[in-house]
Amino acid sequence: MWDPSKGIHIGSFTLHFYSLMFVFAFGFGYILMTRIFKIDHVNQKYLEPLFTWTLIGTILGARLGHVIFYQPELFKEDFWSVFLPISTKNGFKFTGFSGLASHGATIALIFTTLYYSFKIIRKNPFWVYDRLGIVVALGGAFVRMGNFFNSEIVGKPADPNSPFALLFPQQSSEYGLTVPRYPSQLFEAVGYVLLFILLWILYRKTDKKYQQGWLFGLFFIILWAIRFFVEFLKEPQGDEFIQIGGLNTGQVLSIPFMIAGVVIMIVSKKFKITQAENEKPE
Repeated sequence: MWDPSKGIHIGSFTLHFYSLMFVFAFGFGYILMTRIFKIDHVNQKYLEPLFTWTLIGTILGARLGHVIFYQPELFKEDFWSVFLPISTKNGFKFTGFSGLASHGATIALIFTTLYYSFKIIRKNPFWVYDRLGIVVALGGAFVRMGNFFNSEIVGKPADPNSPFALLFPQQSSEYGLTVPRYPSQLFEAVGYVLLFILLWILYRKTDKKYQQGWLFGLFFIILWAIRFFVEFLKEPQGDEFIQIGGLNTGQVLSIPFMIAGVVIMIVSKKFKITQAENEKPE
């Protein structure tokens, strides 16, 4: 039985666990990137703008991605709720940001990081993507933990005798009766933690960080493969507008990212740099 409180009550204010997981994701991400910049002997002045552009890309991209891929009717029914943490449907109401899609966040981060790479730190974008992938893998685990606390993105019904079967009494009414389900959020979170550990070891113990794009390509392949296979155990998220050959929207959208990862790993051979080149802006 998974029936947690919604958050930490501080007087009349409630700090929701979902919001807290986002704070952890960006907080630990900032600390980790600080460590990475020190290892690479990169000036810390480039850290703040990276954090700012990553925050903008993640939140705005994730929100737009969810609306475009899963809930496009919001553009007509409640336009301002697409961009702001409010609802104007049936009266004004503060809702916080609900409905975020990792595919949208990824696309937005690609573009915000391109701007950061060319205009601010002046390094090959793959250099930034390699390091950002390590941080995002860990951050993704915190986000899925937030989904677990919210009893959302729940798994499909499971055999009651399965060691993975959980009841989510707080689940949204869209999932129907409260029955034993797979904790798909935890499966995904564990996968992302393992991906983070793998990328960190490769970054620290090998010279792959000097082959710009290699770590990022590997990150793309494994992260979206995790998402692809966990989707088999997930309930649909909203209306499934994109379905091909029995695959749901999340799976169809993951395939191009995995293919892109393979291509990036192949072309990364052209972007090898020396340790000296790694330690200074271009």
